[in-house]
Amino acid sequence: MLILQLAAILFASKLAGDISVRLGQPSVLGKLLIGIVLGPTVLGVVDNTEILKEISQIGVILLMFIAGLETDMDQFKKTGKASTFVGVLGIVVPLSLGYIAGLVIGLSTAQAVFLGLLLSATSVSISVQALKEMGQLKSKEGSAILGAAVIDDILVIIALAFLMSMTGGDVNLGAVIIKKVIFFVIAILLAWKAIPIVLRLFAPLRVTETVISAALIICFAFAYFAEATGVAAIIGAYIAGLGISFTSFKHEVFEKVETIGYSIFVPVFFTSIGVAVEFSGVGQHLWLMISLSILAILTKLIGAALGAKLAGFAWRSSLAVGAGMVSRGEVALIIAGIGLDTKLLTADLFAILVVVVLVTTIVTPPLMKAIFKENATAQQAA
Repeated sequence: MLILQLAAILFASKLAGDISVRLGQPSVLGKLLIGIVLGPTVLGVVDNTEILKEISQIGVILLMFIAGLETDMDQFKKTGKASTFVGVLGIVVPLSLGYIAGLVIGLSTAQAVFLGLLLSATSVSISVQALKEMGQLKSKEGSAILGAAVIDDILVIIALAFLMSMTGGDVNLGAVIIKKVIFFVIAILLAWKAIPIVLRLFAPLRVTETVISAALIICFAFAYFAEATGVAAIIGAYIAGLGISFTSFKHEVFEKVETIGYSIFVPVFFTSIGVAVEFSGVGQHLWLMISLSILAILTKLIGAALGAKLAGFAWRSSLAVGAGMVSRGEVALIIAGIGLDTKLLTADLFAILVVVVLVTTIVTPPLMKAIFKENATAQQAA
């Protein structure tokens, strides 16, 4: 059954992606939408099984690993200030307004804070694909988005740990912070010193594809280490990609990982997001779902754009950065799952928020396309 489902996903995602591009949109939009069609909501051809989730997880890890390989570090360093401002304001605005919205709809203080935190989360895996397709991954806007995503992940998870410790959850805030510090210190040291050594040791082995195997071992090890210390696995994969980008093996690794990733794992990731969606039970809360979706989109767009503007970006560039931060993706879904387990979210609100997360994910590619296109047109006119 899995083999047939994979065949259906690959065929449908490539076809839908092509149609999306022909309509002037990034291919990722078609892949997301076709997932909904293939899933239980429409055709029921593909089920959201555990094995599909695992393949999807490999897809997003490889996607962020490739983003790390492609990152222009000189540009990345130049946008450090912007990344910080975007990451911080991209949390403050959604957190504040999400908290107020929670109180308005009758949630307790703790539940309202949790809603604000969930709306503060960002997953740039969708944005990375859109940036790649538009040739903007190495731009100052792309670098600011990637840097802000790392900062965003750290701050949201620490804030979540703080909330859980305050509401009686078995969470030690000090331990959470220490584990994150340990991860980044060790990960950066390993990326700087150990990665080149590992690749050089593997290169002369008398078996096929030693360099690419070594690169994948590094990628998955960093992703696992990140997840084990409470940081998103995609951040670990991204740092691994950055580390390899400084070595002479960068181009060989990039070409072969891109082939592996985009032939099977990445399409499964994008399509599985749509497959996982369940619209049943949210119809009676339609207006709440629409309101929270609008709030989620605008608060992230405005908050992140304000951060970029304060860092010296032009308004159009700031809006482009804001658009790239809109998608909540798998990070918000993980947080929503925690909320359901700890009773900070009701089952109904959880279902609504899953749809809200999907809406932000689907809206992001066309929103980025429109704003980046307008930005490019304005720069040419100037």
